[in-house]
Amino acid sequence: MPGNTIGKIFKVHTFGESHGVALGCIIDGMPPGIKISKTYIQNELNRRKPGSSQYTTQRRETDKVNILSGIFNDITTGTSIGLTINNLDQRSQDYDTIQHIFRPGHADYTYYKKYGIRDHRGGGRSSARETAMRVAAGAFAKQYLKNIYNINIRGYLSQLGKIKCQLNSWEEVNNNPFFCGDIDKINLLKKKIKQLKKNGNSIGAEITIISENVPIGLGEPVFDRLDADLAHALMSINAVKGIEIGDGFSVISQLGSENRDAITQKGFLSNHAGGILGGISNGQPILAKIALKPTSSINIPIQTITQDNKNTYIQVKGRHDPCVGIRAVPIAEAMTAIVIMDHILRFQAQCGKIENIY
Repeated sequence: MPGNTIGKIFKVHTFGESHGVALGCIIDGMPPGIKISKTYIQNELNRRKPGSSQYTTQRRETDKVNILSGIFNDITTGTSIGLTINNLDQRSQDYDTIQHIFRPGHADYTYYKKYGIRDHRGGGRSSARETAMRVAAGAFAKQYLKNIYNINIRGYLSQLGKIKCQLNSWEEVNNNPFFCGDIDKINLLKKKIKQLKKNGNSIGAEITIISENVPIGLGEPVFDRLDADLAHALMSINAVKGIEIGDGFSVISQLGSENRDAITQKGFLSNHAGGILGGISNGQPILAKIALKPTSSINIPIQTITQDNKNTYIQVKGRHDPCVGIRAVPIAEAMTAIVIMDHILRFQAQCGKIENIY
């Protein structure tokens, strides 16, 4: 199975299944001599891990990362970085009764039709459990970008269902289980999730990612546009069905006089472009939004078929997120960091020092 690697210079290759022994990834292209905080990596994983609050899946995993190679005395050596996370709380028996039934909204049907075999336990390779390794790899990229270039990549829950959340405080984002920066909406979010769990249903969400201090010049004007690579990375996250850069779909109803960003000697006067022009970063904050669909594994019956093409109904039980968007913030940050890290190294390889383009 190809398609498990992202990046051209900073490459991240992941492996493992939801209910396998462990998950893992290999990072290639990490510059040598970079100080790495293992505590920071673990803290990033703790932000994503399941079972951390009553509002997410109750599968409980420590998500303790094991660094196998590429680090010596907490300094990168320039060699391949090997990481693993053991799976400790699998309940594969929860899937025994539906192992020959396709779950609507999941990859079961397409996966089986393509490969002729599938791991039914939690979705196998198609499970969002795989994203733990993306977060671990992204933590390396985030440390490099922050420590070397002061690039800051942060995300927050900007909408859950019909509840819209303003970013009033970055401090508040990491102070509640929803990654919400609007303290006035926390009780509404709690009430909504409790209602969904009671009804056995789920809801979609919107996540906003803001990358600050990104230098001018990252990205290429044709196929390797920075926005195209970001779209590729963010759309690869499970349940993501849409992405916007800058004003996104709002541009449909805008006039040209409204959408373009005026430029002065002191810089841009607005940021409708979301920090990217012609596929190349323009020095402004990069603004991206992703839309995540509702969790498909819910306790409400739906019509489906079996692997031998017989009609049936399925009612999925088990430990599932009523809103996958809640835990998607650190994943989206990680994928954004991986892309920007890759483009930083690609710029250096072609054009020289980053300092020349501030």
